Amino acid sequence: MSDILEFRGITKAFPGVLALDRVSFTARRGEVTALVGENGAGKSTLLKILNGDYQHDSGDYLIDGNEKLFRDPREAIQAGVSVIYQERQVIPYLTVAENIFMEDIPVDKFALVNFGELNRKAQGIIDEFKLPFSAAAKVRDLSVAFQQMVEIMKAYRRHPSIIAFDEPTASLSDAEIESLFEIIKRLKNEMIILYVSHRMKEIFRITDQVVIMKDGRFIKQAATNSISEDEIIRSMVGRDLGDIFHSLDRNDKVGEVIFRAENLEADNVKNVSFEVRAGEIVGFAGLVGAGRTETMRAIFGADKKTGGRVFLDGTELDIKFPEDAIAKGLALCPEDRKEQGIFAIRAVKDNISVVKLRSILKYGFINKTAELEVARDGVARLNIRTPSIDKLIGELSGGNQQKTIFARWLAVNPRILILDEPTKGIDVGSKSEIYRIICDLAKQGIGIVFISSELPEILGVCDRIVVMCQGRITGEFKREEATEHKVLTLAMADMLGDAK
Repeated sequence: MSDILEFRGITKAFPGVLALDRVSFTARRGEVTALVGENGAGKSTLLKILNGDYQHDSGDYLIDGNEKLFRDPREAIQAGVSVIYQERQVIPYLTVAENIFMEDIPVDKFALVNFGELNRKAQGIIDEFKLPFSAAAKVRDLSVAFQQMVEIMKAYRRHPSIIAFDEPTASLSDAEIESLFEIIKRLKNEMIILYVSHRMKEIFRITDQVVIMKDGRFIKQAATNSISEDEIIRSMVGRDLGDIFHSLDRNDKVGEVIFRAENLEADNVKNVSFEVRAGEIVGFAGLVGAGRTETMRAIFGADKKTGGRVFLDGTELDIKFPEDAIAKGLALCPEDRKEQGIFAIRAVKDNISVVKLRSILKYGFINKTAELEVARDGVARLNIRTPSIDKLIGELSGGNQQKTIFARWLAVNPRILILDEPTKGIDVGSKSEIYRIICDLAKQGIGIVFISSELPEILGVCDRIVVMCQGRITGEFKREEATEHKVLTLAMADMLGDAK
């Protein structure tokens, strides 16, 4: 049983990004310590260092005064450290019991899996969490929320001395959250608990200490009952946007409304209505689980919408699949660039021309001349840095991969371009170039929808900002009236019980 976890001057840099800058604080057994900050503040990076996923560049972390250095998650687990990330790490084709006891499967005297004991032990934990599924259920058949609970039970089963939760309630129902909180209350006297969340109601209900981070730096640590919601929010914002945004060549000729969504309903999308004008950059701000990505995927036909209507140039669109959206003039650069955006083992040429294949067929075969023309035009137009259009896109930098996806969609002349986290995982120099490209596209009359979890770029790039919280729109601002404090307050509105 560990009593004290201490971080001393932890620093971690990635190419072009200083993710953590001399972060120091202490967490103790008997207290739940909240880590709060905007997306990109460094919270998850710090947890990955503690868990051995990343190695820090300088500084130390100590457990009970003893310096530690975990080379991988296995070492961390063996030392009693469990980190539950936002991204689920369950194996869907195995049962709940097999996932929970993955590193410690009970066997019989013949060294065969003792499924009876395995299921009995797992069911005991499931019942303790008051969950309505069996140990023998396949994880793939569970809802996303229940899969998250399996992840939590897997960590709980190890009886760690340190446990860290990274946005654990983002996909949980109220009943499941209550169950988790009961477990946390019981465990806090047995272990050190770190709790990452944007939800103010949760922080004030379940935590004892608050550690505030901003831009990879430690800002302050305070007892939860000694600090106000407003003080936390103010400590999380106020960053200088820098000259990069002031120098952008913006479109000053925004036109008429060309796209409109009315009362849109889908999974985690509740009665969402908004509009986009020609040449306008409309930003969508919100925290984890706000419903921004789900809204755009429903519009694009990637996910099923259960209600509402969408219009382009005043005409209602019937979009059931992405190909319908593309044919009507909509384009989507997805949030997960590597999984959903690029064909990693194909060339830059192939990644750009893929949406034009039908139009460049000749006698049933791809017209290579036309394909090369589309690809070369895209590379030149967006200044994609590649030694050749035949270079595998997976071997390019993140920024050049993103620009290749832009080039793909520009080849079909979209009316509406939806950008979901277009600068995610991209270095500072490439971000600046992406901002310039977005402004250039707006000046061409394309309506831009820009989702970002980085408030400074939302404020710096967008003409108008729509704020979402828990599947709903809670308000919007023009660029000149928006501040980080105002946007973040609306982004937490439902969580604070103040939705408007």
